[in-house]
Amino acid sequence: MIDWVLAKRIAGFVSGQADALPLDADLAGMAAESERRVVEYTGLVPRAPIPPAEGVGRQEWAEANISGMKRMLDPVLAKVGGSVGSGPLKPAMQLAAGVVLTAEVGVLLGFLSQRVLGQYELVMLEPVAEEDSRPPRLLFVEPNLAGSVKSLGVDKTEFVTWVALHEVTHAVQFGGVPWLQDHLGGLLKTLLAGVELRINASRAVRLPAMDDLRKVVNAVRTGDMVSLVAQPGERATLDRLQATMAVIEGHAEHVMDEVGAGLLPSLPELRAALDRRRRSSSAPARLLGKLLGLEMKMKQYEQGKKFCDAVVREGGLEALNRVWTSPEALPSLAELDAPGEWIARTRVLTA
Repeated sequence: MIDWVLAKRIAGFVSGQADALPLDADLAGMAAESERRVVEYTGLVPRAPIPPAEGVGRQEWAEANISGMKRMLDPVLAKVGGSVGSGPLKPAMQLAAGVVLTAEVGVLLGFLSQRVLGQYELVMLEPVAEEDSRPPRLLFVEPNLAGSVKSLGVDKTEFVTWVALHEVTHAVQFGGVPWLQDHLGGLLKTLLAGVELRINASRAVRLPAMDDLRKVVNAVRTGDMVSLVAQPGERATLDRLQATMAVIEGHAEHVMDEVGAGLLPSLPELRAALDRRRRSSSAPARLLGKLLGLEMKMKQYEQGKKFCDAVVREGGLEALNRVWTSPEALPSLAELDAPGEWIARTRVLTA
């Protein structure tokens, strides 16, 4: 239903040409040093070498994410497409839906490519065939990093090192916690399966509206499954997914600050500048960011970091590392705002 080749072209057009100077940074060296320091601080040891650092442009970043989206969206959209009625108008309806979704995916990924600084890019759902498997990538969007250094007025080496600490922490998390990828993938599969079941159940009742199709795309792209949840069981799965993502992002924020404190002399200025960047944009960009779920992403950063910082203050890093012992040890959404309760629960759970 989505023309992924056209979506990639649209994303490339929207991403535009960056006018920043070349980054000219030793990404490989920074990533290697970041891995050493992150492993030393967290105690998490990747089972295999983390991906090599890659400096990419905006278009290449968009292409990488289109590939991941295709794996997640195509099976669900195939269900939607199969329920679009019958008769001579069916091909036209599918074509119209495909045109709209293709444009939306391309435009939105193009917009995101202007904002993202780095990404540990991981395909969460297993490929259909083994030969389709794709290893994770550690991406740094060089035009955006260079542009941020210039606009924020920060030291290039310190800023890029700090961003590298964040992204490398994600690589260490997934490489050092054997169950984490399967846990997240399982939650996502459960939610997507619920979408498919509701689509199938409604085939004899109504045609899926264009809004239904948009919801599937937007939810998978942003990690915001709220618009798809209709049953109490799915709400519980969604809450677990959001809490897990908050821990993953908050842990990376905590690590980048704790490790950076002894490494980066201007860390307070870097933190203030990055927080300003995350919140500042033009009015149209803020509106689009809201539609994309970027406000939810900000909440994940903030809520998760507050939780991790509080746990370490109260129980030390040993207490925080209990989040990685099992899926059952992950905090609930309520516990993210009550770290003391989580500490008490997991102290018994891991005793």
